[in-house]
Amino acid sequence: MKIAVISDIHENRRNLQMALNEIEERGIEQIICLGDFINPGIARVLADSKIPVFAIWGNNDGDVAKILNIASGEGSNLKMSENTFDKLELGGKKIFITHYEDFAESIAKSGDYDAVFYGHTHNKDKKNIGNCLLLNPGELSTHKTGIASYAIYDTETNNAEIFDLENSFNTKWEDVDYNEKGRFVGKK
Repeated sequence: MKIAVISDIHENRRNLQMALNEIEERGIEQIICLGDFINPGIARVLADSKIPVFAIWGNNDGDVAKILNIASGEGSNLKMSENTFDKLELGGKKIFITHYEDFAESIAKSGDYDAVFYGHTHNKDKKNIGNCLLLNPGELSTHKTGIASYAIYDTETNNAEIFDLENSFNTKWEDVDYNEKGRFVGKK
């Protein structure tokens, strides 16, 4: 089974739509979103996806009630978790997903999961810890790194490839600063 992993959309509908188009072309069966929609309009795009989307909450998702109404609406292909983390079993693999990086590595070291996916930092990262894949697909927003990216996880190989979107729309904020953990620390 091939699963797309996206994170940190931050209202960048254009990049989200481009990523969804590429994901559909790749014959993906499931999308996992690791949070940070910013507004319900992004939830609407995900709900209208041809591919089922399972999403967790981030720290920047906007109007929770509207997002839940969209996700629970008739014909919606978006399912929202109740938390900023969740556990899934897809394609015979145990997957832990979280918005935050703080405990992702510890979960990967536990040996309880085949893969751990996290977002929040906006930085692409992929490594193996024992037999567990630890993955951050990067950001779709581009406002921190300037690069829009997503990942495709293959349950058969327990591996992933990170793809950069060509011709992405850059929303990078030039006048803000982040610490080494990707957290906003103020204006430059």
